[in-house]
Order: sequence, then C-alpha cells, then structure tokens
Amino acid sequence: MKLNKAKVLTTVVALSLALAGCSSGGSSTTATALTKLGTNEKTLSLLGWPGYAEDGSNDPKVDWVTPFTAQTGCKVTFKSYGTSDEALSLFKTGQYDAIAASGDATLRLIAGNYVQPLNTDLIPSYKNVYSFLKGRAWNTVDGKTYGVPHGYGANLLMYNTSVVKPAPTSWSVVFDGASAYKGKVTAYDSPIYIADAALYLMKHKPELGITNPYALDATQLAAATDLLKAQRANVGEYWSDYLKSIQSFTTGNSVVGTTWQVIKNSMPATPKVEAILPSEGATGWSDSWMVSSTAKDPNCAYAWLNYIDSPKANAAATEYFGEAPVTQDACQYASADFCSTYHAGDEAYAAQIWYWTTPISKCLDGRTNVTCTDYAAWTKAWQEIKG
Repeated sequence: MKLNKAKVLTTVVALSLALAGCSSGGSSTTATALTKLGTNEKTLSLLGWPGYAEDGSNDPKVDWVTPFTAQTGCKVTFKSYGTSDEALSLFKTGQYDAIAASGDATLRLIAGNYVQPLNTDLIPSYKNVYSFLKGRAWNTVDGKTYGVPHGYGANLLMYNTSVVKPAPTSWSVVFDGASAYKGKVTAYDSPIYIADAALYLMKHKPELGITNPYALDATQLAAATDLLKAQRANVGEYWSDYLKSIQSFTTGNSVVGTTWQVIKNSMPATPKVEAILPSEGATGWSDSWMVSSTAKDPNCAYAWLNYIDSPKANAAATEYFGEAPVTQDACQYASADFCSTYHAGDEAYAAQIWYWTTPISKCLDGRTNVTCTDYAAWTKAWQEIKG
C-alpha cells in the first residue's frame, strides 16, 4: 500500500475521540426515511475524516471524487474535521448533506435528530456490504438504519519480537504482566481506551458481569479504571500520533502495546515487530456515512452513499486510509494482499472486534436494572488514570 504519511498523521491525530459530555440515553429522532429519489442536485457538501473523499488535490493519483461527479453530476465540496466533537459542532450548522462518522459520534447524531434514517432499498450497493457490519449499535437504532459502512479495522497488539518473549497471545502482557516491560509499554491516549481494559476484564474477571465493554455500570467502570491505574506505572508513552508511535517502537522506547495494522505495515525492517489480534479479541472501529435530516441535496447524498460502497470507490478509499473495505467485490480493485492483510470479509476475525460505540447512560448491553456510565464519566476516569 502506498501511504500518504502526512495525511495519515492528520487522520490519526483526529482519532483522539474527544467526547466529553456525551450522556445521551437513546434516540429521540423524528426524521423519516425517503421513499423515493428524484433528480440529482448539482452540488453535494460532505464532512468527514481526512482522506475519506479525495479529489486529486492532495495527490493527483488519489481521486475517487472526480469519477463520482462525472457519473452523477453532483459537484462535491468536502471538509475534514479533527475530532468527533468538532464534527458534531460543524454538522449542527446544517451546512453539510452527509457526514462520515465513527461509532463514538453516531449515537449522538441520531439522538440529536441531526441525521435521517435511510431507505437502503435506494442504495443498491448496500446489499453487498458484509452482513456483520449491518444492524449494529452504532449505525442502527430501533430497527432503523442510519449509516452505510465506509471501512473498518481492529486495535491490535504489537510487540518487539527480540524483547517480548515468549510471543504474547493475550492482552495480559500490557495489563497483569506489564511490569515485565516497565516503562516500555504503550497505550492509546483516549478515554475510549477504557473499553480495552473492560474487554480484558470481561474475559478474565467474569464475576464483574461485563458483557459489552462500552456498557459499564459504576462498579464495572471502577474496576476498569483500577486496572488502567495499575497499568499506568508501566506505561512509558501514551500515543495518538502515528509517526511518534512508529518512532517509539523504532528507537526501542516502546516494545509492546496497542497499534493499528497500518502502523505495523509502516514500521521499518528493524526492529522486527509483529501485530496480533489477542485471544480476548480487540476493540476497533467501523465508520458510517450518514445523511443530514435537513440535507439540501438528498439525492446527491444518496448517490454518494451508493457510490462509496461500490467496489472500485470503496477499494480506493479504504486502501488510502488503511482499513478493510466493506464489500468483497472491492478486493478485486485493491493492491495484491491488501484484503488479506486487513482481514476483509473474515467474519470470524470481525466477530472478535468490539467496535467503538459511545458509552451512554442507557446500557448498550440491554440491562434496565442499572444506569450505565456515559462518556463524561469515562473522561473523568481517564483524567484520574493519567494523573
């Protein structure tokens, strides 16, 4: 994969997930889905992560927007954002027809009535999207689909093979066994990382009753917080910067911790590192394109959603960003080994990923006898963890 490092850096920094204050208990949307499409408007305003709608202006060889305009007549303007909070603020202005949002933002968009439910019958390419990405908590509420997938990936465990022995198979190497690599453990720098601790506890302390790492009551959040406070003594660096993560592993300042496949792929030949999906599974992301409930160009918005999940466009977009495409047909247009490297369509692999979802007070695991902790509580806990 040819990687635009400056673009990826911008993107990785963007994924800081600054979500303080989210406490929505569920959807209150009143928007309705379209029943039919009309003539495409001449314009389309998109909001998304950097690299999600490239038109050749950053790299003449990277352009899937121009073919879309040629096919549909919809001239695209695209604005990128740096955090999900920024995305929410921008989208609330009503200036954008559609947004590409991560699972940390989608529930807030739905609950705030900022996006409309989709009539997927009007999006032909949607039928080819992997079934395991449909009907999920971050893109579906009350049986209504609000987003079509763009791409997905897992937060992996990376380790220096010369230092970390025996080769780890569990997240225990960065939690209960982290003291063996004191000062050289690295972790993702965001409150959403609490879900990684919760996932570990879900497998190793079943008595806590955790069944969804994003649905934590006060006792469960306290347990995850305590685990991360203990880990803190062994962490040499928290990362949210792509290049710094590479540098830290290259210099040996970090020898084990959380990573993304795209980071592992960009590491130099030495030191030798491996990245695995541990036995407990992992957290991850699946981003969705959503249409504004007040879209001025709804026909062009639907055309874009259909286009971005078409094979050639989805292959180009996901390979540029560094994540798995959402249809098998896209793999025929990707570089050799790209889909196998990113485990595209591997349902057994995908089943081990707990995709980022905003913690809300209404428990996402279905419990009704307790109140779950929301992202504001997670943010407060993260501040305590880091000190």
